[in-house]
Amino acid sequence: MGTLGKAIYTVGFWIRETGQALDRLGCRLQGNYYFQEQQCICCPSASMIGDVQVGRGSSIWYGCVLRGDVNSIRVGSGTNIQDNSLVHVAKSNLAGKVFPTIIGDNVTVGEHSAVLHGCTVEDEAFVGMGATLLDGVVVEKNGMVAAGALVRQNTRIPSGEVWGGNPARFLRKLTEEEIAFISESAANYTNLAQVHAAENTKAFDQIDLEKALRKKFARRDEEYDSMLGVVREVPPS
Repeated sequence: MGTLGKAIYTVGFWIRETGQALDRLGCRLQGNYYFQEQQCICCPSASMIGDVQVGRGSSIWYGCVLRGDVNSIRVGSGTNIQDNSLVHVAKSNLAGKVFPTIIGDNVTVGEHSAVLHGCTVEDEAFVGMGATLLDGVVVEKNGMVAAGALVRQNTRIPSGEVWGGNPARFLRKLTEEEIAFISESAANYTNLAQVHAAENTKAFDQIDLEKALRKKFARRDEEYDSMLGVVREVPPS
């Protein structure tokens, strides 16, 4: 890297550091309740706009948009909304019904790129990747929406059922193992979010140093590596 490259890198580094510091200050200015009691994790590049409340231990992942501009969005505790998912609301429909979006506790949304619009997803439900839930949809506790499904307006998905397709329809009953998996998935993402939160607070020079240490000494961190599925071997001396 030449002199000009180093200068650009340094300027970029300090701009990013300043931006992160301002973001933390803004959270504190919004109130201790938001920053300390809620303790949700919102990844960089995710956006929460308008009347949005997210519960303790929940995580909003990269590229997500939660837009509570014309109505409210409520997300419970221990829930994860995964990468590039969109959550929006409806001020009213043709029948005059008002549709906020309500997501319960320990819910897994998205497995990436889901769309939730003016719907309700109850506790410990699961929404697969690329699924779309339209106005008035209710996914009951322990219900599951399969990947790529389009759930039409005012559809109710009963507890313990899997729905999929376009338009979505009943496919089968969930097994006890699958119901248990929904809770496990939420817990796993709560833990994984803590790892991402810690990594995202690190400065570039700290990240570069840790990379060099891992490469040179194959330093092992069982808790960190288990999240990534990495198995490290110590090289011969």
